[in-house]
Amino acid sequence: MVIVGAGVVGAACAYYAARAGLTVTVVERGAVAGGTTGAGEGNLLVSDKEPGPELDLALLSSALWAELAAQDGIGASFEYEAKGGLVVAETEEGVAGLEELAARQRAAGVDAAPVPAADLPGYEPNLAPDLAGGMFYPQDAQVQPMLAAAHLLRASKAEVRTGVTVTGMLRDGDRVTGVRTDRGDLGAGAVVNAAGTWGGEVAALAGAHVPILPRRGFILVTEPLPPLIRHKVYAAEYVANVASDDEGLESSAVVEGTPSGTILIGASRERVGFDRTLSLPALRRLARQAIRLFPVLGDVAAIRAYCGFRPYCPDHLPVIGPDPRADGLIHACGHEGAGIGLAAATGHLIAQSLTGARPDLDLAPFRPDRFPENHE
Repeated sequence: MVIVGAGVVGAACAYYAARAGLTVTVVERGAVAGGTTGAGEGNLLVSDKEPGPELDLALLSSALWAELAAQDGIGASFEYEAKGGLVVAETEEGVAGLEELAARQRAAGVDAAPVPAADLPGYEPNLAPDLAGGMFYPQDAQVQPMLAAAHLLRASKAEVRTGVTVTGMLRDGDRVTGVRTDRGDLGAGAVVNAAGTWGGEVAALAGAHVPILPRRGFILVTEPLPPLIRHKVYAAEYVANVASDDEGLESSAVVEGTPSGTILIGASRERVGFDRTLSLPALRRLARQAIRLFPVLGDVAAIRAYCGFRPYCPDHLPVIGPDPRADGLIHACGHEGAGIGLAAATGHLIAQSLTGARPDLDLAPFRPDRFPENHE
């Protein structure tokens, strides 16, 4: 089989497919983790998802990431941290909204514990003192996404070809039998489209419509600091921003530390195509929102900022599974900003589909042909 894309989703597909006994070649036009994966924070979240197919996928993925972390020390190689997530609200109304969401999430299998305002300092001593309360999610975790992709590929023992651009699909009648590249043809029993933000373009090479759009996001990185933030911490508004269809700039504070001592500050979202122009308004807003949660950050230097493009589908669900319009083509793309967290489950489900096993989750909500052909 051939996997198009060497980000974390493609790497997870390679890992689980190889573990199922398949021979795998990965082609990537850039470098390993050189696209959306390399511009991510490494979030493995269940806390930000409404009950439904995506949350089911996240819960499966959370368990699989924990299994990966426990295997032969591989977790240490990609900085797996089961740190938990703390969602905070500024008002009593916001706290009520958190509890309402958490009640529905608990029914779906999520562990969520209310945190009264008086208990917030026990979780995060440096939080602003006037917050109204929060919700703690022990299942939330974090990885270093570039390391995760690289180590999953290494563990898969797949042949990885970087600097190779897919230019077309090989066909035998209606069946996809491989890919045409700028370095020659590659035959395959199946082709997995794990091209992230460019997944729609790869699908189009097989005549399949998959409307994936780029959604730009910025992240600020601070200077290395002594331990300052214990968990992944974000404002309650983040959940609404993730679910929004607005094309304009939206942001809400998402703050977390890393093993290296730097602090990552996100998260912004806007649909501006593939424009990589540095947006000072977006960065200033992120800084203000982070300082609102953690006033101590007001005296901390930001050493760099970077942006990436989240692969956004109109219904906010990824595209996972065989394409009925192009036999032999299987999709694993369109995860928006949740691809790192959902990668393990996606790879696992793709491997099950490839080997004829019954998938652990119903893939119908993620089917590739669910979009109208004329959708813009």
